[in-house]
Amino acid sequence: MTLNDAPAGTTTILLIRHGETAWNAERRLQGHLDIALNAEGGRQAAALGAALAGERIDLVVSSDLARARQTAEAIISARGPRGIDGAGLRLDPQLRERCYGGFEGLLYSEIAARFPLEFAAWQARNVDAVLPPGKNQGETFRGFFARATQAILGHAARHPGQTLALVAHGGVLECAYRSALGLPLETPRDFKIHNASINRFVVEQGALKLVGWGDVEHLRDDRRTPALDELP
Repeated sequence: MTLNDAPAGTTTILLIRHGETAWNAERRLQGHLDIALNAEGGRQAAALGAALAGERIDLVVSSDLARARQTAEAIISARGPRGIDGAGLRLDPQLRERCYGGFEGLLYSEIAARFPLEFAAWQARNVDAVLPPGKNQGETFRGFFARATQAILGHAARHPGQTLALVAHGGVLECAYRSALGLPLETPRDFKIHNASINRFVVEQGALKLVGWGDVEHLRDDRRTPALDELP
């Protein structure tokens, strides 16, 4: 299916990962910690906005974390003074990245050293494993999956027949991909999730269907280094 083939009344979702941050570049886990885009992320967001400037978008909704919000603002800015049919940006905390509790702010090597048992469960994809406490309360992957997919489907249900740009995080994109393809939560992730990527879905009868994944063609001439994947 292409987006042009979608039946009338079908909601189209452009699910977008935020641009690069300094913590992405050094592989430091962000979760709910509020990290802004770095210079490369700003360039990526501008290129993304230019790529989408000619496409129909009825509404832009973003995670409320700065890295996603700044990326969403670039999409709106690229469309000129009118923005998205005169509408401003909507923020939704339910589109945030998974909360990793005590893992947040640490490099992967630091997580393994400080929390060896919890790190091993995470790497083994124990989707019900409880994360150690930190500044924020961690989520199990199963709980995060429910939150993220319900947020996406909720926006689709409220805007039938429209095209929505949802700007979120790597984990949210993973949840949408697994939901659309019916992949078990316990299986390893074998697909890329790039910064500033465009990922296309439709929602039919309350279910996500994947149309196109991992489009970073708009970054080809703009980036100095490849767009980073969500995980090492």
